[in-house]
Amino acid sequence: MDAAFLLPKDFVEAPEALERSWAAGEARAYTRWLARIHYENFHVVSLLLPRRLHQDFYNVYAFCRWADDLGDEIGDPVRSLELLDWWREQLVRMYAGEARHPVFLALRETVRRHGLPEQPFADLIRAFVQDQKVTRYATVAQLLDYCRYSANPVGRLVLHLCGYSDPERQRLSDATCTGLQLANFWQDVTVDWDKGRLYMPLEVLQRHSVSIEDIARRRMSSAFRAAMEELVGLARRFLEEGLPLSRMVDRRLAVDLELFSRGGLKVLEKIEKQGYDVLRRRPAVSRLERVSLLVGTLARVAARRAA
Repeated sequence: MDAAFLLPKDFVEAPEALERSWAAGEARAYTRWLARIHYENFHVVSLLLPRRLHQDFYNVYAFCRWADDLGDEIGDPVRSLELLDWWREQLVRMYAGEARHPVFLALRETVRRHGLPEQPFADLIRAFVQDQKVTRYATVAQLLDYCRYSANPVGRLVLHLCGYSDPERQRLSDATCTGLQLANFWQDVTVDWDKGRLYMPLEVLQRHSVSIEDIARRRMSSAFRAAMEELVGLARRFLEEGLPLSRMVDRRLAVDLELFSRGGLKVLEKIEKQGYDVLRRRPAVSRLERVSLLVGTLARVAARRAA
């Protein structure tokens, strides 16, 4: 493995990597490597997409992975903010026709080929910057506004890559991405707490008389159960609102979109089945359940196409 093929945290501390000149083929190899080693299911998902789009998805994923790691893996919020500002500058330079970093060299080809707008990328960086500054959300509206920047841009980029950019598909994609983000928040309440973050809106906790101390001490109560039930319902409404999107795209993308939506709904179902207790046990979808979701999704998409 090339010494410059480093994870973001190590890359930014390695002068030889930052100063290196990358050929286009090397840059594509780097994003492909990063996507495959960072996300074990990425290669499985990509098999459902046209081969001509695989590299483009690797390039977009690498951008997201870098931004995420600069926010979460550095260990120093001040340094993370500096690096995210630098990452934003690199994005602006790429759209101005300049790129040196391997991720932006590879991504530049994707942007040109598919006409990807700059805003979704900028919105994602904004969300990671917000993570360094905001650790609590007072209202549901504030949390949904955060999802607008942290989750929805990913769906819009996927649609653009697959040739869709109309407002209605974007609206349904936003609903799906927001629902998935919320499901992830409710699944990972304790994981996020250990990072110093709480995404459960304070107004919901107050409405059900849940104290922050209950969460800190992993203390399950009927009050917490009621609050989580409300929040699971919120996530489900978004996921169900977005489900029609899978009937408005080509077959391969339809499988991916419905699979992610059904996966999010399965997470919510698992939360319900364990009595909304996400404080003492993180709900997880088993491998067998994932296979079942895939088979069911393939069957539904095939049936719709046959009809």
